[in-house]
Amino acid sequence: MKRFALLSLAAALVLSVASVPAKAGDPLQAGAAAPSFTLPSQDNTPISLTEYKGKWVVLYFYPKDMTKGCTIEAHNFQRDLDKYKAANAVVLGVSLDTAESHQTFCTKESLSFKLLADPTHKVVDAYGVPMKTFQTPNGPVTIALRQTFLIDPSGKIVKTWPNVDEDLSNHSANVLAAIAAGGK
Repeated sequence: MKRFALLSLAAALVLSVASVPAKAGDPLQAGAAAPSFTLPSQDNTPISLTEYKGKWVVLYFYPKDMTKGCTIEAHNFQRDLDKYKAANAVVLGVSLDTAESHQTFCTKESLSFKLLADPTHKVVDAYGVPMKTFQTPNGPVTIALRQTFLIDPSGKIVKTWPNVDEDLSNHSANVLAAIAAGGK
């Protein structure tokens, strides 16, 4: 009985550990040049930011494939994809998940835009996106926090959304409005 109680207590402690920052960084701000990158997409095709020179780029960072908030966000971008195309814009999602995880997520949720795999957080770090690490029974899990950068056709960051969670259901509409306003 004591052993069971100790094991239960240990499990509860592991699950209740608060998240801790994985790495401090200052997110890039409007006016900064968007750092160039190449990452694999859900179909393992390398995608480079330079491919989209001359287009608006919505670069959104999200925590984890197949989670509630991330699915809502992705569905809203997918719903508005024709509006983005009409505005000469592309949507690129980035998380620390693998290309294989992205493939499963895209298939399950019928997503047709590119999700980019950044498991070594090269791009997350370059953009200064905050991360958190959670302790789980299977070990630590690190995620990128939800943040969006709007990059204009010349490659400059013109707007950022550091607190997307506050208005997740309207986020895609807000991004489209910013594109229509020339990045304001």
